[in-house]
Parts: sequence; C-alpha cells; structure tokens
Amino acid sequence: MSGEECKKVLEELVSRVEMYTRMVEQALLQVEKENQVEKLEPSEKELIELAKTYLEDTKYYKSKGDSITALSTISYAEGLLDSLARLGKISIEWRREKRRRVVTAGTFDVLHPGHVMMLWKAASLGDLYVIVARDDNVRRFKKRDPVFPEGARVVLVESLKPVRKAVLGDKDDILKKIIELNPDVVFLGPDQHVDESFLKKQLEARGLKGVEIVRLKERIREYSPSSSTQAIMSIIKTYCYQEGGTRGAGLEGD
Repeated sequence: MSGEECKKVLEELVSRVEMYTRMVEQALLQVEKENQVEKLEPSEKELIELAKTYLEDTKYYKSKGDSITALSTISYAEGLLDSLARLGKISIEWRREKRRRVVTAGTFDVLHPGHVMMLWKAASLGDLYVIVARDDNVRRFKKRDPVFPEGARVVLVESLKPVRKAVLGDKDDILKKIIELNPDVVFLGPDQHVDESFLKKQLEARGLKGVEIVRLKERIREYSPSSSTQAIMSIIKTYCYQEGGTRGAGLEGD
C-alpha cells in the first residue's frame, strides 16, 4: 500500500471513530434522559457504566492519535448498548449519520496523479459522484478533440478507488446532472472558472437548496505531470520529436 493510500485509510478510520463516538454519546444521553437506568438490574447497570468507560477510553486514544485502538473501544461500547437494547432492557434509537453526497465534474482526459489526489480530497467530504464531460463539450471549451472518448473516460474515472459512481454530463445543460444527483456538496477544482456564489444561486433557482460549494484552492503539484496538457506534451516530446526520428517507433502495442 502506497503512502497516499495509507493516508486515506487513516482518514477514513478517523472519520468512523468520530461517527461511532457521536452515536454512542447520543445513545447514552437518550438512556439517561428517559431514566431507563433506574429500571435495570445491578449487573445491567454495570454494563452501562462499562460502556461509558469505553467511551472515555475512546476519547483518550483519539487524543493520542491512536485511531485503531479508539475504534476498538468505541465498538465495545456500542456492542454493550446494542446487546442491552436487543434484550429489551433499554430502548435506543440509533442515529446513524447519513453520509453526504459530493459531486464534482471535469474532463479527466489522460488521467494523472493530480486528478486522483483531487478526487481523494473530494471523497473525504462524503460519497463521491463524478460528472464526466461529453466529447462535444470538450471540443467546445478546450478547442480540441479529447484523447479518450467519453465512454472510456467514464470507465477510467469510475474505476478509481475514491469514486462511488461516474456519469456523463448533459450536452446542453451543464447543471442538469448536478440537479439529478442532488448533492450536499459541489466540489470545484482550481481551474474550473465558475463563481461559487453564482453557481449556488443557479442551483437554488432550480430547486437545489442548501448545497455547500467547496473549491480546491490550487492545483496539487506533488507529482508531475499535474495536468492533462502537461501529460500530452510530455508524450509528444518523448515519442514524437526525439532526435533520430523515432516518431511512432514501437508504439503499436501501447
């Protein structure tokens, strides 16, 4: 597993610990508010106290950056409360948090590390849905043909780990797919020339209210090439204009 993959796994682990911690806190608060503990047998009350202890342990391990142990202890706490609930000793309405739906869009022609890292950033906010630009719109806005046709680009993007689903955009209405996907968050890349407040007003005018607009401030340049244009130019430089006339040589199987 690469360093970047390890980082993403850790981020997901931290997110799960925080979610389960809030669930257990809400469950204990519910039990206490309804005075359910008073009706329990002494041994059952001990289990409630043990769940509280595990909750405190979780907070301690979280503060130390030990998310693996924190996930274990909060799982114990949840298991104890859930067992009492299933036995009919306490009544709990588990408030499982709905993951936010995140939508981003782009051409994604000649995938490169910048694309992948941007998608991981977007996926850290919730379940990620990606709108892939149609070929006609690529020609219209980029003034060139895409390297990969739209069907291939959808397959490539959807195969990436942070992406829940990839769909083609609409040829005529760039907002149509956003409305259909009904996101909680719209994630914009640094090179997408759209005003956040204007986009929010346009979405609200079409019935999509309360959407958060998040923009990645600058292009991720940790790896090169960091853009499709750079990747295309690198390919041209390497394979088309080498000294000695190697244009096209040995590329038939690529």
